[in-house]
Amino acid sequence: MKPLYRGLASATRRKASRFALETRLDAMTTRLKDVGEFGLIERIRRLLPGAPDVDVIVGIGDDVAVLETGGGSYLLATCDCQVEGVHFLWDTTTPFELGRKAAAVNLSDIAAMGGAPRWALVSLMAPQEILVESIEELYRGLGGALAEAGAVVVGGNTAKSSEGLIVDITLLGRVAPEHLLTRSGARPGDVAAVTGTLGDARAGLELWLRPESGVPEEEARTVKRRYTSPQARLLEGQCLGRCGAVHAMLDVSDGLLSDLRHMCEASGVGVELEVERVPVSPALPAVAAALKADALAWALTGGEDYELLFAVSEKDFPRVADQLLQETGTTCRAIGRFVDRDQGLRLILEDGRRSSFDAYAGGWDHFKAT
Repeated sequence: MKPLYRGLASATRRKASRFALETRLDAMTTRLKDVGEFGLIERIRRLLPGAPDVDVIVGIGDDVAVLETGGGSYLLATCDCQVEGVHFLWDTTTPFELGRKAAAVNLSDIAAMGGAPRWALVSLMAPQEILVESIEELYRGLGGALAEAGAVVVGGNTAKSSEGLIVDITLLGRVAPEHLLTRSGARPGDVAAVTGTLGDARAGLELWLRPESGVPEEEARTVKRRYTSPQARLLEGQCLGRCGAVHAMLDVSDGLLSDLRHMCEASGVGVELEVERVPVSPALPAVAAALKADALAWALTGGEDYELLFAVSEKDFPRVADQLLQETGTTCRAIGRFVDRDQGLRLILEDGRRSSFDAYAGGWDHFKAT
């Protein structure tokens, strides 16, 4: 009986110890969904050692890390992934399109710094049941998109996934020091401007999820393509980096309001955004009307547009806009003005009233998204 008693006592002690540990953990637990993606990034940044090395020009917190490696240019390094069930559904894309999109989201980060992509490392996590031909098509799309941008795949990794497919790319590039742009240089009085149009990617996703919508075929095709096959603004980013008048830039991936907030926080400024000046495509209102949705809300918070948001002095904006159009064929529009930090983040509505950004809640946050 003694050994059994000891065993029972030991099991009881283990159970009590585990209960005590769980109680302590419960008392100090903060759920990931409560802090969100950007709160988590800030916590990680505080935990990691600083970067005393003068070779680190830009570290955690921007679209891309910027490193001094000699040779007259900075090395750019970024990584981004596409996760099945989070970033894509097989009902809405093909393997080839997925490969191109996985490349595009990384290329867009390089574009936001004014740089040129060079080398990529690709990690693939796939379930055993996936067709090899699907993986081949994915890499054809991925490799083709990178090659068109002047980059090549130089390595990577493969592993088994217990659930869906994950494609993760680390992309390296180069930029001349005098052409580097970050998100932290906006100044009070600068114009807030954006390339292209916003909201189509969100509209495209909604159409994939609600196919029986009655949207005209041409408009449906336009917005679906913006969702499945985004284009990184590489030439535009390089042009804006060269022009010498842009103070800050980032790509619109999380939604205009969310990314504008990131730029303001990094730059220590506020902003007034004129919602009636936010550019949208001719297709967006038609799709929104058919789905009984708010086109402006899609443009402000939809995300995955991969346009470039930038800050430029008011006097230089006309010249910059003209240079961008002449060199790349891409239009841009002034959508607001940066102000002192204590004036906050404000929307100027169509009727002239001012409102906080909270009037249009949204923007992509991985861990707060539902």
